Amino acid sequence: MAQGFSGAQKHSQWAMHFRRKCDVTQRRFMEGRQRRIAGGSMAETTESGEARLRLIEKVRNLAYLCAETEEFTLASGRTSRHFFDTKPVMCDPESAHLLGVLIHDRIGKIEGGIDVVGGLELGAVPLTGIAIAKAGVGSKLRGFIMRKEPKGRGGRKTGNPPGIEGSTIQSGDRVLILEDVTTTGGSALKAVERLQELGCNVVACISIVDREEGGQAAFEAAGIPLYALTTLSDYI
Repeated sequence: MAQGFSGAQKHSQWAMHFRRKCDVTQRRFMEGRQRRIAGGSMAETTESGEARLRLIEKVRNLAYLCAETEEFTLASGRTSRHFFDTKPVMCDPESAHLLGVLIHDRIGKIEGGIDVVGGLELGAVPLTGIAIAKAGVGSKLRGFIMRKEPKGRGGRKTGNPPGIEGSTIQSGDRVLILEDVTTTGGSALKAVERLQELGCNVVACISIVDREEGGQAAFEAAGIPLYALTTLSDYI
């Protein structure tokens, strides 16, 4: 004679069935979440890669000159057939957006984060504005501009020493140096030395173009990584 199920048995079986369904649902949710995370990372990588390729196009069209015979005299005093004037790039809406994307992509990969971004006039002036604007409302990222020759009394409201304009610079700040074009690295490293004298920790430098003429080695010798968004090799 077949036995029927009591109310308690039926409730127990239903509870087990419900738990199994919950386990399956939870597993599928976690698998989907992992796929979305992976997909998001891939999308971010793709976006950065595409932004870099487009930036190379913009720099080539707006900033790069290659002399057939005569050479250009660079700010470093060296001469070269290859010349970059990145100011038109930094003042171009699409290029500025691309620079903001790539700068913040790199900032997001720097362990410990960044407190302040900036660099020497004139090249770092628009680049600092781009980085600050991309950070968005609510960001605590600060920006500064360093004069090549200190003038005046310093920041009356910020308390900065002469030659450093913009947000207040504090001892212990983690600083990211921004530079438009890197040749030997000498100019940017002067800014590094001055910031270190103020007690700042300069953790990296980002340059739009590395001319591949010793800048990487100079920064490496100073213990500071140089991240170039593009290099001379991208244009020749």
